[in-house]
Amino acid sequence: MTPIIEIRDLSFTYESGVKALRRVNLTIDKGETVIFIGPNGAGKSTLLLMMRGLLGKLDGRIRISGRPLDHPEQVEALAGRIGLVFQNPEDQLFCPTVFDDVAFGPLNMGVAPERVRERVAAALRAVGLVGYEDRVPHQLSGGEKRRVSLATVYAMEPDILLLDEPTSHLDPHARQEVIALIQQFPGTRVIATHDFELILKVAERVVLFHKGQIEADGCPIEVLTDEPLLKANGLEMPLVVRYLMALHSGEEASLHEHEHEHIYHYHTHEGKKAQRSLRHSHIHSHDHDVDHTHGHGRQS
Repeated sequence: MTPIIEIRDLSFTYESGVKALRRVNLTIDKGETVIFIGPNGAGKSTLLLMMRGLLGKLDGRIRISGRPLDHPEQVEALAGRIGLVFQNPEDQLFCPTVFDDVAFGPLNMGVAPERVRERVAAALRAVGLVGYEDRVPHQLSGGEKRRVSLATVYAMEPDILLLDEPTSHLDPHARQEVIALIQQFPGTRVIATHDFELILKVAERVVLFHKGQIEADGCPIEVLTDEPLLKANGLEMPLVVRYLMALHSGEEASLHEHEHEHIYHYHTHEGKKAQRSLRHSHIHSHDHDVDHTHGHGRQS
């Protein structure tokens, strides 16, 4: 089966002389959810921009569903299939009303005005913003702006959704809303993030970048529990994972323990479903004898 995204020997250097990507090779299958992690400046956002065709001439090759992305006319032809949500909503929302922002993409794709109205209504319904059509984007909350940004992409009905730090600078409630919206998208998802909860909830695969190169590519729980790998590439093991592993190894004393099993589902590179579990003790200070087993994680 032809990958929906294929990247070969891709490099990129900014005009300042900074080498952002160094001979990157990556394939992503249709329907996969792949998350890019790595320290700031690792090349994650640059790769998303290149996958959307926004950084000019390629040094290397990008194919979308087998079609090369190396000329302006090809970028334009594929624009409706690839939606990019920028890290900062202010970079995406520039029209006087929410309706105008959400309608902008379909109109530029040549969609008929009556169909544009239908698409805008469907996109705002999908992100829970029905009735916001006449609101002024810059007067919305951070969470609302992020949802409008998602709607601007949904209205284009893309096959591939690219998201750059979609949960950054959001309060806990808005963050959970955005994660839920990402989970509902039916196509291929590629996300650059530092949000490890988002990773554990949606990722089938994690790609670790450092200094413009791919240093690891595997299932989330294996990458996130490899502390030497993370440290060598400018990251730290997530606190929640460290805590679970500490409890699992008996380093925490408890008054009363309930055993829990966290099961993480993922897909191997061969497309087979697999799972891995972390068993840990949950601390209670009350007196009764009960055994629980809880399953957590994204099931595919």
